[in-house]
Amino acid sequence: MYNKIEEAGKFLRDKIGDVSLDFAIILGSGLGKLQHEIEAEHSIAYEEIPHFPKTTVAGHTGRLIVGQLEGKKVMLMSGRFHYYEGYNMQEVTFPVRVFHYLQIPNLIVSNASGGVHRSFKVGDVMVITDHINFFPEHPLRGANDDKLGPRFPDMSVAYDKEFIQIMNQVAKDQKIRLQHGVYFGLQGPTFETPAEYGMVRTLGADAVGMSTVPEVIVARHQGMRVAAISVITDLGGPEIAFPVSHEEVLNAAKVAMPNVIKIVRGLVQKV
Repeated sequence: MYNKIEEAGKFLRDKIGDVSLDFAIILGSGLGKLQHEIEAEHSIAYEEIPHFPKTTVAGHTGRLIVGQLEGKKVMLMSGRFHYYEGYNMQEVTFPVRVFHYLQIPNLIVSNASGGVHRSFKVGDVMVITDHINFFPEHPLRGANDDKLGPRFPDMSVAYDKEFIQIMNQVAKDQKIRLQHGVYFGLQGPTFETPAEYGMVRTLGADAVGMSTVPEVIVARHQGMRVAAISVITDLGGPEIAFPVSHEEVLNAAKVAMPNVIKIVRGLVQKV
């Protein structure tokens, strides 16, 4: 694993030069417009990068973009990898390993999710304060490489409290309705049944999705600071039963994009 990480990392170093990077950003479904906010200096297709998987999901363009955002150097993934695509968890989280190899200290993750909290509305932006991991495979399963992180990493503060405070202040200044909640990670690719949405709510989560948790676990394993944002693209629960499609998810994410952009730009600027 480390040899693959090193090969991918050296390839990217050769491409982008010996620059210090401040943030890595992972974009979820329908959130690709954030890439246009970056003053791009490099745009690299995933297919070019050694050992990178290929994204197979609509709304994920599959490029790594390096450039300036609010005066900071960022590396942005336009499109991520999911367990439901057939990748194992080491493949899903491989880019996060490469981020750490490149000595990027901070990670911002975004996703589209289904809201189960009764006060949520479609188009809301939710700051993730914690998560519940219900994926069937753990990204740290197997022999631990001490060069990457400890055998038993602490997850008591998976989502950086200072980052959350900054996002709260940005939302207040920009008059953005900002929700907070626990994210529930399921493998997908089916959207949840009304009963499953009810289970998520009963178990203490506010939103549910098919990504983010593995990447956050690996980032924290490596000591990276993490902020995560969910866009509520549909609502679910035992009392709600209506069809959900990927197209509807993408459309709802597009509506929320201006607020996501403001929050991400504000966070990057103030850290």
